[in-house]
Amino acid sequence: MRALTNRLVFIITSFTLCFILAACGSTASSPVSSAAEGDRDSMIESITESASESKSDNTDKQNDTASLVSEDEQSKPISDGTNILVVYFSRTGEQYGVGVIDEGNTAIVAKMIAEETGADTFEVIPADDHYPMTYDALTEIAKKELNENALPGYRGGVPDLTKYDTVFIGAPVWWGDWPMIMYTFFENEDLSGKTLIPFSTHAGSGLSGFDRKLSNACPDNTVLDGLAVAGTDAQNDREKVRNDVTSWLSGIGY
Repeated sequence: MRALTNRLVFIITSFTLCFILAACGSTASSPVSSAAEGDRDSMIESITESASESKSDNTDKQNDTASLVSEDEQSKPISDGTNILVVYFSRTGEQYGVGVIDEGNTAIVAKMIAEETGADTFEVIPADDHYPMTYDALTEIAKKELNENALPGYRGGVPDLTKYDTVFIGAPVWWGDWPMIMYTFFENEDLSGKTLIPFSTHAGSGLSGFDRKLSNACPDNTVLDGLAVAGTDAQNDREKVRNDVTSWLSGIGY
């Protein structure tokens, strides 16, 4: 009996010790698990904060870059052409040395200048186009206007000249001078303070003093060296004219 009692006590004691150890083991593992979860949460929070800071830094850098680009763009000069205008007077019909043409010699050169510089263009068109289509008759009308110091009118639609710092001005040479309709333009329009650049088309007379006469008509301006193009070249050798235009523009800083 006593032996049985001792065995029961041993068994009960063993179960009690196992229970206590199991409880202690569970209690001991809980802080470790809790600490691990805490470290994990801290790590996630740290990663999240790091990613957020990295994103913020990248955003700041992008904003700084955008700011620099914006400043650079603001500091760029106005694009070529936005402050340049090409004004020209040109005639079709029968012209010396080229026969009957449907695009005027001066118009051809004017368009090349505009293409090379990105300029706007304005064609001076007579309000009352009384000019004959035949060459001989046209020269007689041109001579009469010159002798009478006539100022023929031209159509409206002139662009706002305050937008332009540089104005190229071209026309055919009529009796060694600008066509009188161009003097009407010089008188009517305010070109003061601008850089004026003459060009001519001709049948042998070259620039014919266009630069000097333009300076006299518009004394409050800077007048640069002009370009003279033979009408026959304008019609029949446009590659040569293009090269001449490009070389001339380069020589005067355009």
